[in-house]
Amino acid sequence: METQSYANHTRWVPLYHYVLFPILLLTLMGSVVNLVQSMGDHQRLYSASLIVVLTICGVLVALFCRTFALKAQDRAIRAEENLRHFVMTGKLLDPKLQTLQVVALRFAGDGEFVALARRAADENLKPGDIKRAIKQWRADLYRV
Repeated sequence: METQSYANHTRWVPLYHYVLFPILLLTLMGSVVNLVQSMGDHQRLYSASLIVVLTICGVLVALFCRTFALKAQDRAIRAEENLRHFVMTGKLLDPKLQTLQVVALRFAGDGEFVALARRAADENLKPGDIKRAIKQWRADLYRV
């Protein structure tokens, strides 16, 4: 496996990102076209409307499944990195750090983690800036 870095750390799930979501979006577009075409036909209007509503529900379910999993993962990462910081310094992470900043810090190696966490809190660095500042990348291959 290739060494993880800022350039290749994003996680794409092919069946979700390239199959499921495009199919749902195409289905939504097709169902809206079907609804528009059935406006004059009262026998088809109810079923066409129902298909649009169900397709919207499917899109929302797919989005919520991904969002809820990422939120739970972010909470776990925040707890892990708080523990890591506590073990290294005897103190918890600065409460000024936002969750996405802490998530970005998880890629920092132990040698630069504490200093980068302090800098991120003091300068209110964006997550992308934190990741770009990392010299010694610590791979995370188990995320959703």
